[in-house]
Amino acid sequence: MAREAKPTPPLPPSPALKTEEKSGPTAEGKTAPSSTSPAQPKKGLLGSFKKAWQKEKSPALSEAEKFSRGLVNIRDLLAPSAIEIDFNHIRIGETYYRTYFVTGYPREVGANWLAPLINFSAALDIAMFYYPVDAKHILSSLRRKITELETEINIETKEGRLIDPNVQIALQDAKELQEEIVAERERFFQFGLYITVPAKDTKELNIICHQLESILNSIMIVPRKATLQMEDGFKTTLPFFYDPLQITRNMDTTSIATTLPFTSSSLSSDRGIMYGINEHNGSLIIFDRFQMENANSVVFGISGSGKSYLVKLEALRSLMLGTDIIIIDPENEYKPLCEAIGGAYINLDFNSEAHINPFDLAQGYSAEQSELGLKILTLHSLFKVMLGEMNSQQEAILDRALLMSYRLKGITQNPETHSLEPPLLEDLYKVLIGMEDEAAKDIASRLEKYVIGSAKGLFNQHTNIDLDNTFICFGVRDLPQDVRPVGMFLILDYIWTRVKRDRKKRLLLVDEAWLMMQYEDSARFLYSVAKRGRKYYLGLTTITQNIDEFLQREEGRAIINNAAIRILMKQSPSAIDQLADVFYLSEGEKNLLLSCNVGEGIFFAGKAHVAMQVVSSIEEHELVTTNPAELQLIQEEKRRREGEKQAP
Repeated sequence: MAREAKPTPPLPPSPALKTEEKSGPTAEGKTAPSSTSPAQPKKGLLGSFKKAWQKEKSPALSEAEKFSRGLVNIRDLLAPSAIEIDFNHIRIGETYYRTYFVTGYPREVGANWLAPLINFSAALDIAMFYYPVDAKHILSSLRRKITELETEINIETKEGRLIDPNVQIALQDAKELQEEIVAERERFFQFGLYITVPAKDTKELNIICHQLESILNSIMIVPRKATLQMEDGFKTTLPFFYDPLQITRNMDTTSIATTLPFTSSSLSSDRGIMYGINEHNGSLIIFDRFQMENANSVVFGISGSGKSYLVKLEALRSLMLGTDIIIIDPENEYKPLCEAIGGAYINLDFNSEAHINPFDLAQGYSAEQSELGLKILTLHSLFKVMLGEMNSQQEAILDRALLMSYRLKGITQNPETHSLEPPLLEDLYKVLIGMEDEAAKDIASRLEKYVIGSAKGLFNQHTNIDLDNTFICFGVRDLPQDVRPVGMFLILDYIWTRVKRDRKKRLLLVDEAWLMMQYEDSARFLYSVAKRGRKYYLGLTTITQNIDEFLQREEGRAIINNAAIRILMKQSPSAIDQLADVFYLSEGEKNLLLSCNVGEGIFFAGKAHVAMQVVSSIEEHELVTTNPAELQLIQEEKRRREGEKQAP
């Protein structure tokens, strides 16, 4: 059908130019121009013409002229460069968005049933709309619905057909709801749920949307894309309280209450220790690591963010609940705490009387028949840290030399021989010297440093320490920098050997774990402890501020993925993007970690995570603080008290 063409409205008339029509002699005796002479504009008439034209012209043209001279107003500063609306998504600037509305819900729901959606790994914009409905209209609709369902059941019964179970359930639900509303125990609402997914490109958008649909389907929620309505869908999830889609589901008060996502921000348990205060709602974060799928945790943060403070509090509080604590301390900062609670502090250096023999076996442990073989494999990793990389020929010779060193002491694969005195580093050195092979001599020459060279006696003594104390710290600060990784590896191996003897609830804290991640073999060994510690009731805590060294290796990422508890403290701008990729942080969480104060961060426990603030009592603070100014005041106060005691 042809559309009738409308006439174009005429342009506004231009103002007429006034001219002088008088002729004849003037006061000065001159003749004025006649009416037939060309009209001359009077002074100022051109300006009046422009002003009138600007007044009459369209607003769009006026705005265009203003924009040609610069930005119109503040909205232009906030507006994106472009908006593209497709039938399946919307693109604003460089970001793609796709909106879902929910059409199907489970028949029965419980508290926190939306937790998989609220705790989804990617960033989402979620909007929930609640519309109260007048009870009179609902009761009228329910009466009609009940009548229809009863009529349908009666017809099927008379005709001898099987009654549809869905009809029976619907009738039962309708009657129960009618009774609750009449008794004023329930109110009626309409509930709308909308989800917008942002992504950098269409590929990422499709991947996230597929994951979201799988999660929603797992909890019996049926999502639908807002196809051909992406603009309205995007507006629905903006904070404008505007719902142009109007796709709702009838719910009573009890069902509506379960949609509120408050429980997703709670990480309180009925047992465990307090890690801090939940900054979302002020509740306590109380957790028992050993009730999780594993007892491992990782702590990341820049220097001075409060990592050691938090870990010391955790160790102190766990100790009171009967958990043994073992700490590898690279800076001797745990020494005051260890001495204050009566723990054993073992300082490894050239002048120390404490020694660890790397050849020790798990004496009396017979569950693993290949204990000697596993020990030799661990020694291979240790010697790579000590001596550097070796080729395949050198590794084969080293393997034969290690087996021969144990055999000379009477130790074989038979577990009954594992209680014999193990060999020392010098025994291996002598075996290598006795081999008539250039590769063996090369290994022996590199081993001289630890047997008869500058590091003599450091790792060439029988073990004279024990792990009977419930709080043990290994200090490695005074070890030379080039042998510190060796010392940390040796301590870890010794602890792991002793842990396998008896199963006790233990926590192993490795501070500055990035030192271990510098070497491939030590990184693998640390990951092995994290992976197998659960079997022996051991929880591993890795603490580091050098995130790059930790995340660059696959073992580091595997340790993070294998940790049930992850704690992020204040971060530097250079590392926040890496953490965001690993922990799927939103922009708000990234900003929180960049601007948070000392002792604040994000606490991850499984799939849930909340913002946390670490708090302590006055007595705990004096034991765990690492602030140099506060430590100086505490030491001065101790000296003053000792002086008062000595005074007559």
